[in-house]
Amino acid sequence: MSKVVIYTRQLCGFCTAAKRLLDKKGVDYQEQDATFSPSLKREMVQKANGRATFPQIFIGNKHVGGCDDLHDLERAGKLDAMLAS
Repeated sequence: MSKVVIYTRQLCGFCTAAKRLLDKKGVDYQEQDATFSPSLKREMVQKANGRATFPQIFIGNKHVGGCDDLHDLERAGKLDAMLAS
């Protein structure tokens, strides 16, 4: 299974929804809580090509995007293949 990293912040409904989908699928992900870490947020923005909204999700070496992007992949039937590779 691909390594999954999700950058989050506290009290973020989109972060919660993205993690809920990953949990439902049984994905073991690494959460990076950037709530109180400007350096972690800068790292996320750099990796996400300037996107500064939360969450930002990475599967393997691929930037997936945010919560809506993750759910779009699931609806399109593409998320399982990305997680498996």
